[in-house]
Amino acid sequence: MGEDFRLGGVSGFKTSGVGTFGEGEGGAGAVRLFRVEAGHSAGYALEQASVLMGCAHKLTLQAGIEQDGTSAWAAHYLVGMAKALIEDLAFGMPASP
Repeated sequence: MGEDFRLGGVSGFKTSGVGTFGEGEGGAGAVRLFRVEAGHSAGYALEQASVLMGCAHKLTLQAGIEQDGTSAWAAHYLVGMAKALIEDLAFGMPASP
C-alpha cells in the first residue's frame, strides 16, 4: 500500500499515544505493557493495522485447520496490536455532530 494508501477525512490526523496493548504485570487492571507511539500519520497507522489483521486472519485459519494453539495465541496478540492502533486514532478524532 505505502504512499498510495489514501483515506479521505483522516489526512491530518496523527496517532496520539493513548492506544495500549498487552496485559500488565498486575493483570487486567494494571498499566499496559505496550503503547502506540504518538505522531504517526493516520494513513500509516491504519495501513499497519490492516497488515496485522491480515496476518491474524491467516493464523486463525491455520489454527483452525491444524488445531494449533500457538497460532491462535499469535493471532490474538496481533489483533490486540491492531485494536490499539485503531483505538489510538479514534481517540484523536473529533466527535461526530
